[in-house]
Amino acid sequence: MLNGILWILRTGAPWRDLPDRYGNWQTVYSRFRRWHQAGVWERILTELQADAAFDGTLDGSLALIDGTNIRAHQQAAGARKKGAQNRSSGAAGAAGAANSTW
Repeated sequence: MLNGILWILRTGAPWRDLPDRYGNWQTVYSRFRRWHQAGVWERILTELQADAAFDGTLDGSLALIDGTNIRAHQQAAGARKKGAQNRSSGAAGAAGAANSTW
């Protein structure tokens, strides 16, 4: 069960892609959710940090940055190319409502 959860977290794969050797994906997912709701993962992290702090192996200079929280600049996508025409002009504008808003 735990290996299946760790496999999903390591690979980032959808739950349905969990290999059969870890068991039914729905069972593994429901156990993961129950443990999350019960605070099991937070308690494990707290205990691991306490052990590392006691041993002197906890290094506070390292940090993990999750890439899902990094935003691109607003100009990183959707820039107009040279010579692009305004979509609201032309036949679509003459017909009434525009297909999209800019």
